[in-house]
Amino acid sequence: PDILLLIADRYEMLAPAAAALALRIPMAHIEGGEISEGAIDDAVRNALTKMAHLHFTPTENARRRVIAMGEEAWRVHAVGAPSIDTLSNQPLDDRDTIASKLKMSLQPAPALISIHPVTLLDDTLSELDAILDAIRGLEAPIAFCFPNADAGSRELARRARLFCDTRDDARVFVNLPPHEYWSLLSHSAVLIGNSSSGIMETPTLGVPTVNVGERQRGRDRAANIIDVAAEAAAIRGAISRAVSDEFRAVAAGAGSPYGDGTAGSRIADLLARAPGRERLLQKRALSLVVGDDNRYAFAQQPEDN
Repeated sequence: PDILLLIADRYEMLAPAAAALALRIPMAHIEGGEISEGAIDDAVRNALTKMAHLHFTPTENARRRVIAMGEEAWRVHAVGAPSIDTLSNQPLDDRDTIASKLKMSLQPAPALISIHPVTLLDDTLSELDAILDAIRGLEAPIAFCFPNADAGSRELARRARLFCDTRDDARVFVNLPPHEYWSLLSHSAVLIGNSSSGIMETPTLGVPTVNVGERQRGRDRAANIIDVAAEAAAIRGAISRAVSDEFRAVAAGAGSPYGDGTAGSRIADLLARAPGRERLLQKRALSLVVGDDNRYAFAQQPEDN
């Protein structure tokens, strides 16, 4: 192939990247420059960034971080997050339609729970009990999304099912198609958990997010997000604030730092205009400039600025 296109920060992406590196196949990486300090994803994302030859970042801050890692500026483009394209450019189901598909009442508006293991902690589920305790008394339907495949996910799913067994208005969904997931999210009162969806996608829908614990620490945030420690009382307080009329008004007008739904067309255009293989593969080591205050930066060559 002319180029290998990789996305995000899952450790599975390291396998095709390693193969492409050995075969001299240029790589383009989507969503580099992000930060999620509470997960191994952060290290994987940075490794993919240094292996790649073109970079399509979700935000301007992410673009600057990739350049600060020593990547030549001409290789790095802030385009937005591709998931926002699909979310922004398709009609979502109305409340009755998605409720019928999911066979679940969405009256009143549900709490959507999306929790993944925190992979940098010795106990990857150490924050789970606080979340379950905090939502136990919610007077609203509760929908759990299945966790990802990180260490601890099977136990997390088991405990989510046990929780739902105690309530007639709670469900666990193993694998919702994106359209159904976003439709459910659009009709939810709040998203609770530690998923990147709560950071990247809820601002586009104007849905409040209670982001719990360490997993997403460092990501760019919109005004619809409430960060809270993994403590039951603190989470309950954050939920109460999130579902208030005042905060829902803030969330509705928050706007998203993750693009306007045109990332895909921008990426396609940049790929079509990309230099040839030899130019892409020859990455240059940039000079290091140290200031009077002992801060340092990489000096971009004039033709790259």
